[in-house]
Amino acid sequence: MGIARTHDEDYETREFKTLVALAAMERRKDNGELKGLTSHSSIVDLQDKLVCVTSGVSFFGFALVNRLLLHGYFVRVLVANQEDVEKLREMEVSGEMMGCKSKISVVMAKRNEIQGLMEAFDGCCGVFHTSSFADPAGLSGYPKSMAEMEGKASENVMKACARTPSVKHCVLTSSLLACIWRDNSQYELPPLVNHNCWSNESLCVDKKLWYALGKLKAEKVAWKIAEEMSLNLTTICPGLITGHKFSYRNPTATIAYLKGAQEMYANGLLATVDVRRLAEAHVSVFEAMKTTTAFGRYICFDRIIQCEDEAEKLADEIGIPRNKISGNSSDFVFPNCFELSNKKLANLMSRTLRSCHGES
Repeated sequence: MGIARTHDEDYETREFKTLVALAAMERRKDNGELKGLTSHSSIVDLQDKLVCVTSGVSFFGFALVNRLLLHGYFVRVLVANQEDVEKLREMEVSGEMMGCKSKISVVMAKRNEIQGLMEAFDGCCGVFHTSSFADPAGLSGYPKSMAEMEGKASENVMKACARTPSVKHCVLTSSLLACIWRDNSQYELPPLVNHNCWSNESLCVDKKLWYALGKLKAEKVAWKIAEEMSLNLTTICPGLITGHKFSYRNPTATIAYLKGAQEMYANGLLATVDVRRLAEAHVSVFEAMKTTTAFGRYICFDRIIQCEDEAEKLADEIGIPRNKISGNSSDFVFPNCFELSNKKLANLMSRTLRSCHGES
């Protein structure tokens, strides 16, 4: 099945200009053939391997694009503006892009326009909504208004996915923060924090944990729409995303995630995950969704910050004082009283790995 072309002239014009800008630098001198990023309308008979990644130029989004390419997928990168196009072009030129670059296409759409999102998703078998927002003021912060924006964007993306016939599966990137901020003032919470746990919205508001609130709102509205519109959805809740120069390349999310870091550290809930492992987890979950073995929520982390040395190392990587993470030991009344579990995801990835190697 081919890719249905849109009759929206403005949409086609925007896409054409974007693609020309990205591909022009790779024009062959001998016959003028364009290489590199290609128009998504030219990809045919590959619907089961064509996926769309929102925020594909973000720190995590780009890692996911690369991982999907290495797994043989054709990737349509959804960008919001010309600045994102330029970022993608710089990444291509710098050699950061892995796999076959001819398997990447780019489309411009706004996350507040459902029709535009439907056109962007048309022909894709799956959508990865990485839900990556940057501070519009250019500061390393995440105000309350962004939490509202994140929730609304998630609602629009889910509705667009549900209304696009070709989209069979959707994976949403949420956050561990949507699981761990729970109110234990009235009752004793179970010590195990896993995929069944949800943060308390009122608590997030009271503590002004806007990043946690944004991820919580985005995930909850996604599940609501998935249920109402029969969308096949899974969500992944990662810890603080780390990797090469992560605090420089992902400042908004890094600083915003660490609001409340001292309390998370004291309770044994400050966890991190390498961006490459997180990307691989997304692909594994998506693959498992095709056989209905993946469902619901997954917590993803590969390290828990549990001692002063680990806290100091993380602080140095980010460029903040150590006490912003670990505080003073005398401040902690209930140290390490919770236990994080990502067993559900670990089991899934283990099965996926055995399947790839032909093991039973």
